[in-house]
Amino acid sequence: MQVINTAAHPVKAWVDGVEFDPKAREQVAKVASLPFVHAHVAVMPDVHVGIGATVGSVIPTVGAIVPAAVGVDIGCGMVAQKLTLRAEDLPDDLRHVRAAIEAVVPVGKAAHQSVPASVENAWAKGLAERYARVVERAPVVSTRNVAEQLGTMGGGNHFCEVCIDESGDVWLVLHSGSRGAGNRIGQFYIEAAQRELQRLGVKLVDKDLAHLTEGTPLFDAYVEAVSWAQDYARTNRELMMIHAVEALRGRDAKLPRFKRAETVVNCHHNYVARERHFGADVYVTRKGAVRAGLGELGFIPGSMGARSFVVRGLGNPESFESCSHGAGRRMSRGEAKRRLTLADLKRETAGVECRKDEGVLDEAPSAYKNVDAVMRAQHDLVRIVHTLRQVVCVKG
Repeated sequence: MQVINTAAHPVKAWVDGVEFDPKAREQVAKVASLPFVHAHVAVMPDVHVGIGATVGSVIPTVGAIVPAAVGVDIGCGMVAQKLTLRAEDLPDDLRHVRAAIEAVVPVGKAAHQSVPASVENAWAKGLAERYARVVERAPVVSTRNVAEQLGTMGGGNHFCEVCIDESGDVWLVLHSGSRGAGNRIGQFYIEAAQRELQRLGVKLVDKDLAHLTEGTPLFDAYVEAVSWAQDYARTNRELMMIHAVEALRGRDAKLPRFKRAETVVNCHHNYVARERHFGADVYVTRKGAVRAGLGELGFIPGSMGARSFVVRGLGNPESFESCSHGAGRRMSRGEAKRRLTLADLKRETAGVECRKDEGVLDEAPSAYKNVDAVMRAQHDLVRIVHTLRQVVCVKG
């Protein structure tokens, strides 16, 4: 762990042996200059440039929240479910397995054409009523496609994977967040914070670090909205897992009968929570970071062709009980599309049943940092419980 002293608050960075580019360092220093930061800013080994704050940051604050640090994919995270299947139960040709998942999990900008009963029930049990209050306080957010996108994946780096662990057990893994509703909530409050500080004449080192102040109506509305979005995201992952498991049990997947095993992980990695650290009650924003309290299970995915990890937190107070959320990008999406070829993608995803076309070129493994180096850099934050390799990957 490196300590970087800045003018206001120090930065503690778990970056030994991994890339930490100058633009990301500059962003971190700007975040550390915010007057309401508590103690220090923690930087995870998957750190890379984001909007306002770096992805891979843990930002504790007192009396304020920066909406852009939470981001627009509020509640984005991972769910991992161990199955009673074994590696030898999987067919040699995994195209049927991939197709079965794709048939029930809408990807990209898609929504359910006919909303499943499981989605309707989940929406009716609290989410719909709470969302009506969110829209009442922020009418621009709207109700467009909110129920229809519950139980859908989205695009970008979101995915569903079939994986095999070090013992030969099969896992089903999903990565997704709060879809369009979370995006609209995030954008609304980022812009609202900017307008409010401009009205008050507050000067910012970066307009995307505009904050909302505790005790104001805007702050209270944001906390309610972000809490809803985080619950929506968690429910979204749970529903996709239900649908994917059901699909794999179907005849088309060509798998033997199986059940869910006891081990399951469902963790956010873009969110804000109220926690106590270094003697104070603070708002902890984890922007591309997972809570790693003592004994807590988390999931750290690699890229499409790299290993992923089920981890158990060590509760390190210096990281605000956090760890990385993945490998972290080493190339922007634009750079990856310019530098990498389809031949690179096919070579790097050899042995994985997945898309191998230009639409996912920016998700090629070499666009990301070496996940093994990332894991070594945070050896004092988590303990590896299971190491997984992908055999099927469905991309958004």
